[in-house]
Amino acid sequence: MAEVIVVTSGKGGVGKTTTSASLAMGLAKRGKKVAVIDFDVGLRNLDLIMGCERRVVYDFVNVIQGECTLKQALIKDKRIDTLFVLAASQTRDKDALTEEGVEKVLKELEHQGFDYIVCDSPAGIESGAVMALTFADEALVVTNPEVSSVRDSDRILGILQAKSRRAIEGREPVKEHLLITRYNPTRVEAGEMLSYKDIQEILRVPIIGVIPESEEVLQASNQGSPVIHQKDTDAAAAYHDVISRFLGEEQPLRFVDYVKPGLLKRLFGGK
Repeated sequence: MAEVIVVTSGKGGVGKTTTSASLAMGLAKRGKKVAVIDFDVGLRNLDLIMGCERRVVYDFVNVIQGECTLKQALIKDKRIDTLFVLAASQTRDKDALTEEGVEKVLKELEHQGFDYIVCDSPAGIESGAVMALTFADEALVVTNPEVSSVRDSDRILGILQAKSRRAIEGREPVKEHLLITRYNPTRVEAGEMLSYKDIQEILRVPIIGVIPESEEVLQASNQGSPVIHQKDTDAAAAYHDVISRFLGEEQPLRFVDYVKPGLLKRLFGGK
């Protein structure tokens, strides 16, 4: 059985697509067969972060509407043989995604032996976002450590608990994980950001990881490479920790503690 994972949030720009790409690649690096699907019809970005934008011939909507086969639309990653990307359409309307069509694609991926299907959701609560979470078995809710982002995440959790297929059919609920991105312990210490403990207390969802605020994330995106692929960076290490926890391995939470700067740094302008 393929496990369907939705990466979602109520707010745009929090790092959903970055997370989807790194989650998919991290699982593939562990030997899993993984497909990652862009549900953001009209505003696709996943292909850019995965570095395969020039290889997109057919997209998710083409498959749903029978204009090509799933095999024709899936793009194999050049770095890992067990990782595949299904791009969104740039020209269609979000209504082009139908529940029946999405279910058909997910079932076909399962028949092709995929272990995980990662659904990169658009932000908000419109039809594309709801479609992405409909068939979810697990959900990574991505939030930044700011009040508006946390509030919007709370709204998404409510939708997961009400509108997912599991909820509608009265089955075991979608397993929820909280991922905090752009975390800066120095700003938390200064009272400029919510702490990870504050966020967990508000949302009451287990934390699967905390990704530090880092320029490495932007650099990786611009290079067409998931940040988890960047060696010797804190952001990549944090995403590897997320993969370990997702697969049930014990892993201490890193990059969350404030480290007081030394005397020299304070003397020369450090905080």
